[in-house]
Order: sequence, then C-alpha cells, then structure tokens
Amino acid sequence: MSVTALVENKTIFGPIRSRRFGNSLGIDLSPALKQCNFDCLYCELAPAATVDKQTNIVSVQTIIEDLKNALDEHNNIDVITLTANGEPTLYPYLSELIDEIAKIKGEREILILTNSAALIDEKVFQTLLKLDQVKLSLDAVTPEVFKKIDRPHKGIEIDILTCKVQEFSQEFAGKLYIEILFVYGLNDTKEEVQAINEVLKTLSHVERIDIGTIDRPPAYPVQGISYTELYEIAQMFDASLPIHIASRTHAESCVSSYTDEKIINTLDKRPLTLEDIELLFDEDSKSRLKKLIETGDITTNRIGNLEFLVLSKNLKRKR
Repeated sequence: MSVTALVENKTIFGPIRSRRFGNSLGIDLSPALKQCNFDCLYCELAPAATVDKQTNIVSVQTIIEDLKNALDEHNNIDVITLTANGEPTLYPYLSELIDEIAKIKGEREILILTNSAALIDEKVFQTLLKLDQVKLSLDAVTPEVFKKIDRPHKGIEIDILTCKVQEFSQEFAGKLYIEILFVYGLNDTKEEVQAINEVLKTLSHVERIDIGTIDRPPAYPVQGISYTELYEIAQMFDASLPIHIASRTHAESCVSSYTDEKIINTLDKRPLTLEDIELLFDEDSKSRLKKLIETGDITTNRIGNLEFLVLSKNLKRKR
C-alpha cells in the first residue's frame, strides 16, 4: 500500500505555521473528497461540481479521537482550525463537533475558515457564534463578479450573503477576520474594490481584513496580481478599515517532526514552498521529504516566482 493511500481519509493535518493565525492544527471535515457550495476559480483543490450538503460524512467521534491523538503529540498549538476539502460549514454536525472540541481544547482557540455562504442558514449562523475566531471570505459583492469568481451553488445570492455577514459582524463576540482574494481581471477593478469598500464600512468589530492574491496553484487558468497592485488596492479602501496585505515574509520558524504519512497528508491539504519547509520541517523530516520526491509521490509546481511542493496525484487533477 502506498503512503498516499494510507492518508486518504485523515481528518487531522499539520501543524502548520500560519502567517496570520499562529501555529495551527487543521481539521478536515471532508477528507475523502471535495464538497463545497462554491467552485472558485482560484481554489487550490481540483475543480468539482458544487453541492449544498455533504453526502460523505465523518463522525464527530472519529474527528474527536483523531484530534485527541494529535493534541497529545503536539503541545505548541495556538489554534484548532476547522476547514475542509471544500466548505466546512456544510458539515451537518458542526455544532456538536464544536461543543466536543471545546471540552478538550484547553487554552487553544477554535477557528473556522469559511466562504460565508452558509451564514444564510440560521442554524449555521448560530453555530459560528460559539467560535473563538471566524474568517469569512468576501471576494466580491456585485452579482456579476461574484458569480464569475466564486461560481456559487444555485440559489446563493450575494446581496443576501452580504447582509448576513453584516449581521454576523454585529453579533459575534470573538475575533472576526475578513479575507479578500484578488484575481487579475475579475475583482481587481476600481468599481469592484469600491463596492467591497462600501460593504466593509458597514461591518462591526472586525479584527483584520486580509487582502491577498493567488499564491498557490489554482484549479482554473487564472492569474494573481502583483504586490504593487495589492498595495495600490489597499490605498483604495477607507482609512478606518484594518486592511492587511497578506505576505509570506511574515512567517516565523516553528519546526516539527513529520513522518512520511504526515508529510503526504499535509501537502494533500496545503501545497508548501521550500521556504515553508524550512520554517516547518526539522532535518529528519526534510530527508523524508526528499525521498518522497525521489519516489514520485511529491512533485513541484511553479506559479509566478514561487515553486510549490504538491502531491503528484493532485497536480494531475488540475485543469
């Protein structure tokens, strides 16, 4: 059995030193396949038809058992991050899962990375209020651009979505982050930036607004914008907004030991650069990574000036 096959359905990955959220241990709520209500052009996962619910579901018990084992192994975790091969808020037992994680998390905080769309579901809305940290994506606010860049499931309308984001920002007591990812020729126009700006000004209690661009191999043939262009866009936003230009250079070293299985599982969830490897892997882990490259399990993919280490099987799925 190959290493790749061994980790196909693993729910836990990392730890990963996040540039924005600290030392993160990830929970993949859809480890077997992509299940998402968006099919974003820039997604680092392979393209897939959108869905409005999960059909392949991991039990809460399985996730908690996996998490307990990971927390026993790693004691330097800042955040437990709920994410997915797709959209984590589609997980049908999210509320119960958060309650169970809260019992064992200790001083760590629970973070979710969501595309915001499920906020239109009142049960999901109330569930996310229980979290310590929430990162909401908001790539566009006009219907035309929203449909082009995020390719939402039928029935998801941006006007309703932005209203729910506004409402959530008023009620959420934890740390709220907004993320906007700019794609060349789509949401980087002055008109769209101004429209986003007007929505952002209506939000309450936002810790930080991260603006960035494509820095991982995308599912579709789209391009990012330069740092200079990001800086120029940052100047377009209202001065009162906590705009932050996401940058790889902000990462800090936090090396750990990775087995073959953990290397494969981590790269399956998040392609890494050699710079990332230097920040994350100890010397023995780097040796194991080199062997996996030699066997063909891992390969490289260049996007812009950055070269990423990715699973060979994932690269073949890209269009």
